[in-house]
Amino acid sequence: MKYSAQEIANILGGTIEGDSTVSVSYVAKIEEGKEGGLCFLSNTKYTHFIYSSDASVVIVNDDLVLEKEVSPTLIRVEDAYSSFSKLLYLYSKINSKKPLLSEKAHISENVNIGKNCHIAPFVFIGKNSTIGDNVVLYPHCFIGDNVEIKDNSTLFSGVKIYDNITIGKENIIHSGSVIGSDGFGFAPNSEGEFTKIQQIGNVVTHENVEIGSNTTIDRATMGSTIIHKGAKLDNQIQIGHNVVIGENTVIAGLVGIAGSTKIGKNCLIGGSTGIAGHLKIGDNVRVAGHTGVGSNIKDGETIQGPYAFNQKDFLRSYIIFKRLPQMYETLQNIKKSLDN
Repeated sequence: MKYSAQEIANILGGTIEGDSTVSVSYVAKIEEGKEGGLCFLSNTKYTHFIYSSDASVVIVNDDLVLEKEVSPTLIRVEDAYSSFSKLLYLYSKINSKKPLLSEKAHISENVNIGKNCHIAPFVFIGKNSTIGDNVVLYPHCFIGDNVEIKDNSTLFSGVKIYDNITIGKENIIHSGSVIGSDGFGFAPNSEGEFTKIQQIGNVVTHENVEIGSNTTIDRATMGSTIIHKGAKLDNQIQIGHNVVIGENTVIAGLVGIAGSTKIGKNCLIGGSTGIAGHLKIGDNVRVAGHTGVGSNIKDGETIQGPYAFNQKDFLRSYIIFKRLPQMYETLQNIKKSLDN
């Protein structure tokens, strides 16, 4: 499918510099664009690519100043990155799955399926579950009993949704993720053995949540593990029972969050971070990668380190830490001179 530069500019509310009739049929990175390609330029360190690009159309920021003429047609917008993201979203909708209810899917009793859903072969849907409008379930998805998946959500192949879980509107859950498995709860007895604590709660995700591949979200012991509106979870994250993730919080891959910890709104948590249980992490907190969080964090703090503390203090301490051998040698020399 082809679109002219003018059609794209109309969608984005942008202004054209160059041939408005030139058409594009695919998208590419600025350094790889060829004839018929649509690219975008938002990061100034890639600006030099635009002078040699063979792309037909490039979306750029309004304030981009060029040092010489370029061959691609330019579409100037307020924010090239967000505009390109908008186009990719529209492209995905155009190429979205057509309605389907496969004969090879297993639909249990008393299941309610909404309009225009795509239920692929080998999907299993348990009894008394509700599937909203425009939901896409790829092959080998497992949906347990009494599950609700709300409108416009997509579950990729191999996603497992245990019983009594609620998935909000506009959710995207990638392959291999498990939502609602038992929390890690065991009570020691007098004989030194561990007795399983039954996990009878559930998981609730609110609207516009995205969950990466092979991420696990445990059900609550009682009540709910909650992922609030707009939260984005990367691949291979472990979220323990009764955890609450605040609105628009973004968590990178390989993070582990122990049970009953509450994380606030608009937080950024770097990869391979470990967060202990029963903590409160405030709003707008920034956690650098490979950080160990073992205590409550106040609103707006930025922390780093294996035993997390203020990032600026950590960096100052790290400078001293790297110089410890030199400092030790100096100290020894002073000690020798004093002894003499």
